[in-house]
Amino acid sequence: MARRGQRQSGNRQANQRNNQRRHGDNEGIIPVLARAVREVEARAQRGPVSPSARTKFQVIALLVREERARIKADTELTEAKKADQLKRLDGVATILAKTTATDPTLFALLAEDAKVSDAAKELRREMIASAGMEAEVEPEPEPEAAAALTGHERRVVPTSVKQRLLSNPFLVPDFSAADEHRPRARRLASWELLGPLFRSFEYNGGAACMPLPEPNGTRVPDGLELMRHQAQLVHSAADGHRTYLLADEPGLGKTAQALLAAQAADAFPLLAVVPNVVKTNWAREAGIWVPNRPVTVIHGDGEDVDGFADIVVVNYEILDRHVGWLGDFGFRGMVVDEAHFIKNKQSQRSQNVLNLSERIRARRARPLLMALTGTPLINDIEDFQAIWEFLGWIDDKKPLSPLMDKLEETGLTPADPPFYPAARTAVVDMGIVRRRKVDVAADIPARRIADIPVELDDDIGRSIREAERQLAQHLLERYDMAIATRRSGAPVEGIDHELVRRVATWEREDTGTTANPDGDNVFTMLRRIGQAKAGLAADYAAQLARSVGKVVFFAKHVDVMDLAGETFAKRGIRYSQIRGDQTPKSREANIEAFQQDPDVQIIVCSLMAAGVGINLQVSSNVVLAELSWTDAEQTQAIDRVHRIGQAEPVTAWRIIASQTIDTKIAELIDSKAGLAARALDGSDDEVGSSVDIQLEALVALLTSALEEREGLLSL
Repeated sequence: MARRGQRQSGNRQANQRNNQRRHGDNEGIIPVLARAVREVEARAQRGPVSPSARTKFQVIALLVREERARIKADTELTEAKKADQLKRLDGVATILAKTTATDPTLFALLAEDAKVSDAAKELRREMIASAGMEAEVEPEPEPEAAAALTGHERRVVPTSVKQRLLSNPFLVPDFSAADEHRPRARRLASWELLGPLFRSFEYNGGAACMPLPEPNGTRVPDGLELMRHQAQLVHSAADGHRTYLLADEPGLGKTAQALLAAQAADAFPLLAVVPNVVKTNWAREAGIWVPNRPVTVIHGDGEDVDGFADIVVVNYEILDRHVGWLGDFGFRGMVVDEAHFIKNKQSQRSQNVLNLSERIRARRARPLLMALTGTPLINDIEDFQAIWEFLGWIDDKKPLSPLMDKLEETGLTPADPPFYPAARTAVVDMGIVRRRKVDVAADIPARRIADIPVELDDDIGRSIREAERQLAQHLLERYDMAIATRRSGAPVEGIDHELVRRVATWEREDTGTTANPDGDNVFTMLRRIGQAKAGLAADYAAQLARSVGKVVFFAKHVDVMDLAGETFAKRGIRYSQIRGDQTPKSREANIEAFQQDPDVQIIVCSLMAAGVGINLQVSSNVVLAELSWTDAEQTQAIDRVHRIGQAEPVTAWRIIASQTIDTKIAELIDSKAGLAARALDGSDDEVGSSVDIQLEALVALLTSALEEREGLLSL
């Protein structure tokens, strides 16, 4: 009996402990987060996430971070209790991640620069209170702290910009558009108009392209030619139009159009705000299309900025450091590339862009303002708002004078059904230009290769350039040794190009042997460059996929394919793969998914495994993340898309690491491509092989090192 009583007493104590544990599990912030995240998940599964659900999503993410940090710092909790609570938080975080896969736009709310609205702050306080916790009171920030919150403490003014401002301290005010801002009686002043304007695009179809003039002899640099659709927009700028939402599909030359429109409108100095992946390409395109206009690219804090340049290129990621002096620079034009990046008005980069646009419009009557994007709408029609505000068509409450005048001229109100098509036309005529490849197919080649230079300006990029320097130094040492031990032949003044080629041949033959065992060779250099470019190439492919649909992504190495796949997964983009280690059944399933499933936007292909024998013409855009060793291999990859039955012109976007050997190899491939074409036309020239490219790359590297050394010796 005594033992039975002891067992019953022990059972009661164990049940009490379990009840206490279950009661403890239902206390604190974690159960509140678990309930809230399920509500957001359910809302996302029903369709587009509402604004209130987006706010709740952001607050849950913020509180998960705070609670995780609190638990890790709590010295009174046992390790077992910490592990248990962190595991429960991981469950909430997993549901957040799954929800972002349903609606990838939620990623923006997790960014460090995402603004926390007043509604989010209030909801955070409510959730903390419902957990039985006391919310801390937020003190008013000191001036220094306020500056830190806005990023002002990071703002810089490059030395050369100070010199420019000192040399031209007074900017002549422009009052030519004063009448536009004069108050006047408005028939539509009492109407809420932004909602009807957005709905006019949602419910009324038709072409979204303003009338454009026929081109009339637009001048371009010698050796270049504008396509008709490009010349139309440039001629429009020459005629006096000044605001454009240029929404042409990728591959139709939006960058060239923007630069030549600035030339036609005399809109220099010009500011271009662009994604990091195309920053170098903008400088390159400016050098091609407007070579008489000096261009400068802002890197980091801008130590090497040319303050006297006519074109200033800056990427979104560092705009916060430079927004102060850029607003005072006196720009007469501003271009925002991939303008859908500013659709979230609460983000810091959107606020910086809108701030700069407002300051430019305040200083300059009718500046040239251009928003470039192949994807003007990502989620819903309200994505237009930030772009229209940048262009000066609306503010956050109403249309501004030029657009309001067009709406007044209709004689209609939102109560009249004909108002909506008329309002849509009024907005389109403000400067919306949208052309598709298929619409202008006669203008563009059936197949073309477009190079996208990217800068490897991180630690990996620096290590690659150092490795190139060491490889060049190794080649120099072999060259000098050959000169020192040469016993026959007449000495050659300057660079002995015949010996350079022999040294490069020795190095090429020694690759993979004991020669230079600890250093990089031309093969390992290209692989490292491919790894460094992988994320940038994948980012560009993701932008294309959102702009024009399906994209074929080619790489040489498995690790580059893996890195690209990780990037697509983080972006919430579904993809399939073709790899050398797949079974035939798996390979066919992946090809079919890309061809048939509208949600599979990208196929990641191995150059070796997918270069021949498959048809991917459901896409007309190819991204070449790594360079081939031959033009034939490159052509075989592009021909997976450029095939009989392809209805659209094909564009292959070749990602090239600038200031590395990648650039030289691209030039060599192109030169061999021309040689191959001549050979097919009956030339006696011999078509180059992959060995030729490798050899010529080493020749170029050694020649460049010798020329640099000779130049230093002559100083």
